[in-house]
Amino acid sequence: MASCHAGDYVAIQAYLAPTEETQAALRDIRLRLLQRLHVATTLGIGPRFLHSTGQLHKGGPNTGLFLQLVDRPDRDLEVPGTGYTFGQLIRAQALGDYQALRQKQRRVLRIDLGSDVPAGLRRLVGALHD
Repeated sequence: MASCHAGDYVAIQAYLAPTEETQAALRDIRLRLLQRLHVATTLGIGPRFLHSTGQLHKGGPNTGLFLQLVDRPDRDLEVPGTGYTFGQLIRAQALGDYQALRQKQRRVLRIDLGSDVPAGLRRLVGALHD
């Protein structure tokens, strides 16, 4: 947050299942960042934002601060006929986006919330109070 300047924006990239509880916590985090940093904030559920705002993140001006949130789901389903799971696919997409942002020298922080996403999000909200 110390690297945030006037004219920057914060993009929350949530590679998480979009449950009501998760979306409410993400909205709270977005609003706390807006109030604390006084810059525009966005919130995208991954990987669906990669084909729209994801292009701006890597190809536009270097004014974004990126908070990438990932999890490790307890339950996962195999993508039929592939030998990998949906969770592995989403984590690979998140990692690829993280690496692309780093390669473009973007300011990015990746947080692994583990398998208990609600608890991880509560810890993040708590950290934003400090």
